[in-house]
Amino acid sequence: MNRRTFLKQVALWSAGTSLAPLFTISPELLASERAAPLLITGTGTSYHELLQMLLAKLGGIQNFVNAGDKVVIKPNIGWDRNVDQAANTHPQVVSTLVEMALDAGAKEVKVFDRTCNEQRRCYVNSGIQPALKRLGDKRVKCEHIDRRKFVPVTIKNGLALSEWSFYRDALEADCYINVPVAKHHGLSGLTLGLKNTMGVIGGNRGRLHHEMGNSLADINTVIKPALTVIDASRILLRNGPQGGRLKDVKQLDRLLVSSDPVAADAYATTLFNMRPEEIDSTRAAHRIGLGEMDLAKIRIEEV
Repeated sequence: MNRRTFLKQVALWSAGTSLAPLFTISPELLASERAAPLLITGTGTSYHELLQMLLAKLGGIQNFVNAGDKVVIKPNIGWDRNVDQAANTHPQVVSTLVEMALDAGAKEVKVFDRTCNEQRRCYVNSGIQPALKRLGDKRVKCEHIDRRKFVPVTIKNGLALSEWSFYRDALEADCYINVPVAKHHGLSGLTLGLKNTMGVIGGNRGRLHHEMGNSLADINTVIKPALTVIDASRILLRNGPQGGRLKDVKQLDRLLVSSDPVAADAYATTLFNMRPEEIDSTRAAHRIGLGEMDLAKIRIEEV
C-alpha cells in the first residue's frame, strides 16, 4: 500500500466515528518515498507563464495530479494584507496552479488556510478568493477552515511531538501541493514550505514555538506535499510573518518548484543571503530524511 492510499483509507476510517482513533505515521515511511532532489527555478513578470515553464521541467502538472484526484492547494492566506505587502502567497500563483490541476482532470480542488487574522478579511484582501472566483469553476472550493474537521494523529518517533491534530481535508487529499510565500519570520528566521504546513494543523500552535525546528519536522512527517511551489515573486525581508510596510518588501519575480520540500526550503533560504543550515526546521527535516538540504547535492536548473 502506498502512502497516498494509506492516508486516505485511514482518514476515511477515522471519519466514520465521533471519537476518531489515533493513527500512526512513521518518518521512515516518508523517507523511503523521497524523490530525487531536482529543483527548477526562474524569473519572469508573468507568473502564469513562468509557473507553466517551471512545471514542464518536472514533467508537467500531470506528473502530480491524476484524473479524478481530489487536490488540495495550500497557500499562505494567514494575514489581512494586500498582494503588495508580501505576507500571503500571490493570487496569480495560486490560481494558475488551480487551473493546471483542473486541466489535468482533478475532480475537485480545495484551497484553504488556518488564518491568523480574521479569515474572511484574509481570504478577500489577499486577493486569493477573488482570483479563484473569477475562474468560475464549481470544482474549485476556497473554503474557510471548519474546526470540526481536525482529527488526532499519533506521530511515531517524533522529535518534539508525539501527537497533534490535522485537518481531515489535507489528510484525505489524493494530491497535496504546498504553495508558501517566502518571507522573514521573527521566531523561526524564515517561513517557507515546512512552516506553511502549520496552516493545516489544529490546537494551540503557539506551543510549537518552544521547539520550532523539531516540531515543524514532526508535522511534516504527516503532511508531505507531492509538490512544493515557493512564491518568491516578492519577499518580505523584515517584520515577518505579518509585515505591512512596503519598504520591507523586495521584488524578485522568482518562483521555484520541487518535489523535495527540504530542497525547496534550502534553496529559498539563499534568496535572503542565508544558509540552509541556519534554519532549524530545514536541519531537523533533513536529519529525519524528509529531503536534501545540501545545495551541492540538489540538481538546480534555472529557466
